[in-house]
Amino acid sequence: MPQTFSLSGTKLLALARAVLERGASFRFRAVGTSMVPFIRSGDVLTLSPLRGRQPRVGDVIAFVHPVTGRMAVHRVVCARQAAYLLRGDAVLEPDGWIRLEDILGRVTRIERDGRRVRLGLGVERFGIAWLRRHEALWELARRAGRAARQWKWVA
Repeated sequence: MPQTFSLSGTKLLALARAVLERGASFRFRAVGTSMVPFIRSGDVLTLSPLRGRQPRVGDVIAFVHPVTGRMAVHRVVCARQAAYLLRGDAVLEPDGWIRLEDILGRVTRIERDGRRVRLGLGVERFGIAWLRRHEALWELARRAGRAARQWKWVA
């Protein structure tokens, strides 16, 4: 079984950067709720280097947050030239425009309770990004929840 240890803040960022700059993937346990429901606290994320491929709308990426200077993982909701508008799936405000040089890598795998989670990284990522950019993701989820409760009550 692989050895695990806990790092946070600047140490986690430094290790992730060092591993990704060498062209290897980096795995770590997510902490926080900014990407719920697609990424939950405790999920194991695999970051892969960009390898010259520009991030695309819908991609979930790790980056250095411009305010905190810490590593964060959010979704690209808009791209223009070498800047990317990022936003957590469960966050009210975007992170702002992030430069390519502040992007560490792309989330290529999510594991929860030892099983791979596919929802949020597949083709649906484009729709999720569009809904987040236009403030519609939570309204859609609210309506779907209401419809599901009504259907369950009627059935």
